[in-house]
Amino acid sequence: MKKNESEMTWKDLEIGAIVTEPGTTRGYRTGDWRSQVPRYDFAKCIKCGLCQLYCPEGCIKENEEGYFYANLFWCKGCGTCARECPTGVISMKEEAE
Repeated sequence: MKKNESEMTWKDLEIGAIVTEPGTTRGYRTGDWRSQVPRYDFAKCIKCGLCQLYCPEGCIKENEEGYFYANLFWCKGCGTCARECPTGVISMKEEAE
């Protein structure tokens, strides 16, 4: 039996804003709107992995040689990796259209 609106309490309200599935960017190319792109000078790289550790997007992966690079499908060009690199391997350059 449905209650009259004046008889309802907070316990009778339907639960709203429930996240049933976590959000993800895996299906979207979120890097398409960046204005800067990372460039690498691997001759300076000590393979420490700090760029991967500090990347807020989790888009930096290790290749077969042990060097780290950003997957540009998801990289947003924030420059955190460049700021955290202790040897200056990464520099941020303007994105070419």
